[in-house]
Amino acid sequence: MLVAGRNFGCGSSREHAAWALQDYGFSVVIAPSFADIFSNNAAQVGLLTVVLPEARIREILETASAREGYQLTVDLEGQTVVDGFGRRDRFEIDAFKRHCLLNGLDPIGLTLQHEVEFVRFEAGRPDWMPRVAAEG
Repeated sequence: MLVAGRNFGCGSSREHAAWALQDYGFSVVIAPSFADIFSNNAAQVGLLTVVLPEARIREILETASAREGYQLTVDLEGQTVVDGFGRRDRFEIDAFKRHCLLNGLDPIGLTLQHEVEFVRFEAGRPDWMPRVAAEG
């Protein structure tokens, strides 16, 4: 988990920024705000972005600096961040992003959820039209 300042990801318009954070081991970034493009790219690759008030971020950083072993737990299902002292913060997340993150769905996975419909559509097309071969 990475705790950062406001407008995190500004200037990071490519998915590589989110991938780099994941490659380093982060699965969550908590900040007061995120650049829109970064936040969208992060969600698409499975990196959770959590928005908390700037004052709370400051408290978290100060406590982490002062207390060795300070821990935060992020619960996406419950949409909460809880610290080792029981302080609970609620965060909002777009319902679609939440669904994708909870179910491990990237854009390809979302598309494959409709495979049955695709096969049915292709089966009903006239023979003279091009077809997409079904895998399997």
